[in-house]
Amino acid sequence: MLDGNKLYGLDISGASFVKSCGGPCTEGCVTLARIGDDAWALGDSKRPEMEPLRFTTEELAVAGIDPERFGLSV
Repeated sequence: MLDGNKLYGLDISGASFVKSCGGPCTEGCVTLARIGDDAWALGDSKRPEMEPLRFTTEELAVAGIDPERFGLSV
């Protein structure tokens, strides 16, 4: 499992973020991108200038975030 230092050391400049909304997208949406074999970047569409948070697949599952909801496979 990747630790925080390795997760935040991954380059996300070419990451392809996908948006998923829980309600009207005017309220903001969560964006998710795979950035490695067991690494994900989670962003906020209302704050695109903010650095996305990084998670492992296991951490996403514990948080209840399913990449398949974004059309991404685990």
